[in-house]
Amino acid sequence: MSDKRTVSRRGALGLLGATAAAAPLLGSATAEAATPAFVPSVGNGATPVQGLHLTFGRDPSRQMVVSWITESSVRKPRVVYGTLEGGFGGCVDADTKTYVDGTSGRTVYVHHAELNRLRPNTQYMYAAQHDGATPDAGTFRTAPSGRMPFTFTSFGDQSAPQVTWASNGSVGLDANSTPATKDIVTGIETVAPLFHLLNGDLCYANLDVDRVRTWNNFFTNNTRSARFRPWMPAAGNHEIEKQNGPIGLGAYQAYFQLPSTETDPELAGLWYSFTAGSVRVIVLQNDDNCLQDGGDVYISGYSGGRQLAWLEKELAAARKSRDIDWVVVAMHQVMISTSDANGADLGLRQKYGPLFDKYGVDLVLCGHEHDYERSLAVRGVVSGSETLTPNPVSSATDNIDATHGTVHMILGGGGVSGTTNGSFFKDGSAKVLTAVSATPGSNGKRTPTYTKEEAVWSAVRDLDHPYGFAAFTVDPGRRPGDTTTMHVTYYNVNKPNGDLSVFEKFSLHRKRSDG
Repeated sequence: MSDKRTVSRRGALGLLGATAAAAPLLGSATAEAATPAFVPSVGNGATPVQGLHLTFGRDPSRQMVVSWITESSVRKPRVVYGTLEGGFGGCVDADTKTYVDGTSGRTVYVHHAELNRLRPNTQYMYAAQHDGATPDAGTFRTAPSGRMPFTFTSFGDQSAPQVTWASNGSVGLDANSTPATKDIVTGIETVAPLFHLLNGDLCYANLDVDRVRTWNNFFTNNTRSARFRPWMPAAGNHEIEKQNGPIGLGAYQAYFQLPSTETDPELAGLWYSFTAGSVRVIVLQNDDNCLQDGGDVYISGYSGGRQLAWLEKELAAARKSRDIDWVVVAMHQVMISTSDANGADLGLRQKYGPLFDKYGVDLVLCGHEHDYERSLAVRGVVSGSETLTPNPVSSATDNIDATHGTVHMILGGGGVSGTTNGSFFKDGSAKVLTAVSATPGSNGKRTPTYTKEEAVWSAVRDLDHPYGFAAFTVDPGRRPGDTTTMHVTYYNVNKPNGDLSVFEKFSLHRKRSDG
């Protein structure tokens, strides 16, 4: 539905400025980081707008989805939007998704409004509202159409400021959360990327005695950034919640509207892709293809091969396109790791490795291990390796030719406790999960079998700092066939104040595909 009710530029400025004092300045120099804002109104005790967050539509240069949560059913959820110059000239009705939490019986209401026919690389303002409640607002920039420079960021394993959790019958306070859970959001706003990739294990609600509250706390914490730029998630093992949907991912699927092409409603949104500038991002849900039993329910193989077939089609199309230079895969569980924690997963190496090699994936961004590590450029496997050890094709660590192989990055320092940077093997080895038992053990999990390997692929790891994120800045080059470069910076989020420091910088380069 489109509604041409218009607010003048002066009126829009007043509305956006009205709540400027209500939100903290997060350190970004950009206007969108300054403050949410649209406040006319009613404030009469009606169900409020909560957890405002953005995701891209299928065409990030022209589509944006505005999402929020309410505690009960509301009338006419909608979003008004426009540019600062033109005022709020558009209005779109929101669709409402609900799910009933399987442990508490509470119904959750999530509203999604898709804004279409936007202009590429343009700043917009918007306000989410429903009848009787004060609107909540933000701004965003659409992605460029075609080759332009921009920055995106990534981390995984965040957790949320939460109250209680339960494990083996005991209850703890804030046991899964650290100050970095909040500080890292401020860090993202300091960089002010076009979008953010959240690589699984978002808030660990499956561990909390009140899952709905934990999800609410996650969105309340992250809306300081997610209302200004899309946070594009990959579902990890801790998004699998017992009694929440056929495969435990019902809450995740309700909270996010993602640019999925999957027609089966039980699988919609679990894998998807989008293009920003000359970068194709492919997001996977790895519990389908890994061996590890890490969620509330063991769901390995749940898609019956649909995700893997889709992945190959996506990779083939990306590499055939003269408009796409970079192929980035975001997912949760890992194919490389030298930490004595979860370890690499042979299932992923078996299924993804040949496809990543065949179609020349540039970057694989993961979480799962609560540390930072990256690989050398790898392609193929070490001859005779039972664990399918990734084969390093270059010793370069600072300036990498991406056409030679794929660089894997573990970015699991989003804020959760239980960090694993203190568990790195010191003898140049790694472990790989190569099998799980056919039936669960006494702890309800399938018992893993591990095999050691020589970590010939390992390039850099952060031994001292557990928390941080990576920023990726694309330089598209100037003309067809020119060199395009992706500059990567990994930031530590430091105690006690969440200050950022640079741990390392490196770059990848390749020729543009339009040459």
